[in-house]
Amino acid sequence: MKLLYRRCAGIDVHQKSVSVCVRRRVKGQPNVEREEAVFGTFTQDLERLGQWLKERKVTQVAMESTGVYWIPVWNVLEQAKWKLSLLLVNPMTVRALRGQKTDRIDARRLAEFLQYGLLKGSFIPPKPVRQLRDLTRLRAHLQQDRNRVINRIGRLLETVNIKLGAVASHIAGKSGRAILRQLAEGSQDAEKLSQLALGLLKKKAPDLILALDGRPDEHFRWMLTRLLTKLERLDGEVAELDARLCEQMQPYEEILDRLSTIPGVKKTAARVLIAELGVDMAEFPSAGHLASWAGLCPGNAESAGKRFSGRTRKGDRYVRRVLVQCAWAASRAEDCFLAALFQRLAPKLGPKKAAVAVAHRILVIVWSLLRKGTCYQERGGNHFDLLHPERTARRLLKRLDRMGIEVRLCRRGRPPGSKNRKKLLFEHDSGIAPRLPLPDVMPEDACRKCWNAGLPRCIHLIKRKKKLNPALALGNSDTPEAT
Repeated sequence: MKLLYRRCAGIDVHQKSVSVCVRRRVKGQPNVEREEAVFGTFTQDLERLGQWLKERKVTQVAMESTGVYWIPVWNVLEQAKWKLSLLLVNPMTVRALRGQKTDRIDARRLAEFLQYGLLKGSFIPPKPVRQLRDLTRLRAHLQQDRNRVINRIGRLLETVNIKLGAVASHIAGKSGRAILRQLAEGSQDAEKLSQLALGLLKKKAPDLILALDGRPDEHFRWMLTRLLTKLERLDGEVAELDARLCEQMQPYEEILDRLSTIPGVKKTAARVLIAELGVDMAEFPSAGHLASWAGLCPGNAESAGKRFSGRTRKGDRYVRRVLVQCAWAASRAEDCFLAALFQRLAPKLGPKKAAVAVAHRILVIVWSLLRKGTCYQERGGNHFDLLHPERTARRLLKRLDRMGIEVRLCRRGRPPGSKNRKKLLFEHDSGIAPRLPLPDVMPEDACRKCWNAGLPRCIHLIKRKKKLNPALALGNSDTPEAT
């Protein structure tokens, strides 16, 4: 096997020590020399490690991503005056053989694999992006703590027969907060508490009065006060983090605006994507590489021609979480390609797998926007109907047949100037007169695909500015105008 690097080093990282092995091939000699050493993990020890590598003229270094213990080594070697090319390796890809597992052997194995070019490095973004990543991940953890406090408040209300969660969709909303504060202060009048409701909750006043008729006591009020105080403190911390993120994201405002045009992706989600992926997509040759790194593509488990599992691999959980949340939001959008994709896959795969598939598509769109510097172009909710109009017509006919409506398709003669073009004639058993043949010249506002397919009307125009003429819809008009 051909050597890729003449000089390289492998580092096995631990909490208190690092084992280093340097491999170098001397010109004119067939053998490879090996030199090993052990250093501490304090900053001064790591600086000596960098100087030791410089003296041996090493430029290629590989290390395992052991917990967070690799970060101090990376920080020192990354800023070393002697330019080093660092490679962070997943320990699962360089597992030792059974019975041959020591720190020195691990360092030797890393150095040997690196010298022959057998290692693939993990994605490590630049330091400014890593700092943004710290902020977004801290915000995610604070949001989880906040949700846990809200859940504790809901359970506490249930213990005193207060069923606020059965009436209000969000007990920590504006109306819920006002009611909870009054309960913590000792108010027990259900009618007065129901008057604090705002918006749509006002319409549920009778149910709200019944839900607030509980048995609160002094212990309940003490616990509720502490939980509300903790919730307000977490809200303040989240607001501070949002302000910090807005300040640090100023250089990426234009990218944030472009990402926010994707259905389901808003500013908060766009910040997470920039912090986790960075803005330079040169690290990912294709959208498939990015999806594999994020763990949003089907896994490979095949042997002897049999496929055992398609479970997604473990990737960046923060990216997966925010993209799946965006997918659920996009699935509820109107006249949206991503919503159409969800509705197309959900009957076959189920809603959860369909949401993962939509998240994968959003990630592909993000890669394209960041790589090409373009803006999102909406395809519309009828994108899949536009691909194959004939299939759409047949599917709709089957649905009409299941509803008990008999529809007969008749093949008309070939119009002059056309090549193998077929026109469809819809006739109902209700005795309604058939449609008149389409004109030879396609109207300006007609759809080319439906016109070539011979459909009597366009099935792709969802939003129409004018309402259809009832007589024209029944096929009784004298002039077959395009609808």
